[in-house]
Amino acid sequence: MPSVAKLTTTVPTEGQVILPASILRRRQWDAGTRLTVEETPDGVLPRPAPLFPPITPERVRGCLRYDGPPKTLEDMQAGIVAEVRRRHARGRY
Repeated sequence: MPSVAKLTTTVPTEGQVILPASILRRRQWDAGTRLTVEETPDGVLPRPAPLFPPITPERVRGCLRYDGPPKTLEDMQAGIVAEVRRRHARGRY
């Protein structure tokens, strides 16, 4: 991002910080944009909040129903190899 002039703002008694409109426009932060605020050694860093929480194995484990014995790593590897061969034979990679 190119160097820009420093802008100032004032913290009112309510404790809310108003960001200059030029920064909001440049960042495309419209009204209602959720921001995370991180305290760093250099100051405070606002960033757009993620739209969705991060995906972790714990959050998705068990989402797909499977009735049967557990698959081994070898079973899974064999299934992947079989699918790659099937797609390759059809010309779809």
